[in-house]
Amino acid sequence: MRTEKKYLVEEVSNHLSKSDYVFLANFDRITVGDATELRDRLSEEDAEFHVVKNSVLKVAAKDHGMPDIDDFLIGPTAIVVGGQNPSGVAKIVHKFFKEKDRPVVKVGILGDRTIDAATFKELADLPTLEALQAQLLSLLSQPAQGLVRVINAVPSGLVNVLQAKVREAEG
Repeated sequence: MRTEKKYLVEEVSNHLSKSDYVFLANFDRITVGDATELRDRLSEEDAEFHVVKNSVLKVAAKDHGMPDIDDFLIGPTAIVVGGQNPSGVAKIVHKFFKEKDRPVVKVGILGDRTIDAATFKELADLPTLEALQAQLLSLLSQPAQGLVRVINAVPSGLVNVLQAKVREAEG
């Protein structure tokens, strides 16, 4: 392998090692300004957008033990990697490509599993991590609130009975 190709493979390998996921996007008809805008949006999630050569990505993906992506390495390819929230990153990428009226992704890889464009859209439609955490906290606190109401009902009922007896005795 030529020295410059070896360097490019190492660079792409470094990008792939930044997260447990990678999204392959078709950046056809995306201007430099659009790419800069997408990079700015992705920086909110500590994610990155990189244009890569298909042949280099193919070698780097095999080196990383990723699933076979050869069928998706047609035409111009960019990768989105980084950050701890794949759903949040997918949401940004999906919204961006929808605004630009472009295809969203060729394929996504989560861990050792590939996801198609439909599954990617489902991932993008998930609530944010903060919203999911709030929902979980709400679900966890509901049984405790019910238990407190039940425990409180017994003394409250006793107090009501005693007040009724006092009123009866006075009246």
